[in-house]
Amino acid sequence: MSNELSKEQALGRVARLCSGSEHCSSQIREKLLSWGISAEDADNIIGYLIKEKYIDDIRFSRAYSHDKFCYSRWGRVKIRQMLRHLHLTEAEIAEGLEVIPEEAYMQTITDVLRQKNRTLHDTDAYQRKVKLIRYLLSRGYEMELAIDAVDALLRAE
Repeated sequence: MSNELSKEQALGRVARLCSGSEHCSSQIREKLLSWGISAEDADNIIGYLIKEKYIDDIRFSRAYSHDKFCYSRWGRVKIRQMLRHLHLTEAEIAEGLEVIPEEAYMQTITDVLRQKNRTLHDTDAYQRKVKLIRYLLSRGYEMELAIDAVDALLRAE
């Protein structure tokens, strides 16, 4: 008995996978190729899944952006970077990032910043500011927003 899957078996597996959770076309392509499916068959399977609405890269981008913002509290820069890594187009990425409300985004930056500030024990204001800005950047927030938020927090102290 071979470990190789037939095209029909692979289609059934990825259809079940996609009906259970959101996946983008590049993730499915990678999975199919790892199962030994030829590139041509993988393209055909993905084409079928897109046609039947099992895969929708814009829907995936929206869901990914929403989840990473709400649950992981990532900024737009990090979300964009990860979506690029998944080979989504700039249009698909932009569409996904639109699900993040501006007011909620600004509030999240403030909340993340306050939480991190409580853990810092630096007495030097400059060092504290640098660490807070660096932290926000590592979470994927934009430089300008990070600087403004840190300045506002430190003025309020």
